[in-house]
Amino acid sequence: MACDARYQGASGGEPRLRDYPSNRIEDVSGMVDYLLSMPKVDPARIGSLGICGGGGYTLAAAQTDKRIKSVATLSMFNSGRVRRNGFHDADKDGIQKRLARAAEARNKELQGEVEYEGFLPPHENDDDLRKIMETMPENTLYRDGIEYYGLTHRHPNATGSYTTASFMKLMAFDVEDRMDLIDQPLLMIAGEKADTLYMSRDAFAKATGTENKELFLIPGASHIRTYWVPEYVDAAVGKLGEFFAANL
Repeated sequence: MACDARYQGASGGEPRLRDYPSNRIEDVSGMVDYLLSMPKVDPARIGSLGICGGGGYTLAAAQTDKRIKSVATLSMFNSGRVRRNGFHDADKDGIQKRLARAAEARNKELQGEVEYEGFLPPHENDDDLRKIMETMPENTLYRDGIEYYGLTHRHPNATGSYTTASFMKLMAFDVEDRMDLIDQPLLMIAGEKADTLYMSRDAFAKATGTENKELFLIPGASHIRTYWVPEYVDAAVGKLGEFFAANL
């Protein structure tokens, strides 16, 4: 099963696009609750897959929810680490500034004004967005992300945004902190050329509680392109099929 997290997409919750890790992790366990309410589901054969930011939250859920019998990620994005330290830990000096901005944004929410952050830059039309993309290096997370989420696979409920006040919770989260609690079979898939690969590598290295683990790299793939390029999707799906068949 798949669902929109609370505050996201077709799910409820106000303000829209709030991103609190504790909520997202609980949503994963909530899906397990639902599955276990169905007589046709075998409790011993529940696995989980998280993609991008959902990969971090799914790993966090599996750390303590042992009803999840095996766990996999694709292009895992450690949202807390990036919001706290910046991409590639390049903005640690800005931590306190971001926290102060988040606190002020929460004050504004009390007055009914919601502020948002996002990687999709403001643009008048698609051509304007393409011009912004041209200033970014090819085959990188943010350029490909703007193309995928802003142009080729755009959905009106997916704005690439989250509330500024979410920084207060996001910056205290890091999926790496408790990776040693995972004792289930673990598969982490990432693109060989992904500029986010360091997140999967670092989390994987800290998963010392399981010996049944693998970091699988898709040759030639970057982060976003694992979502839609047929050869990369086929490689990921094939590996996932083998993993869950062997471990559920």
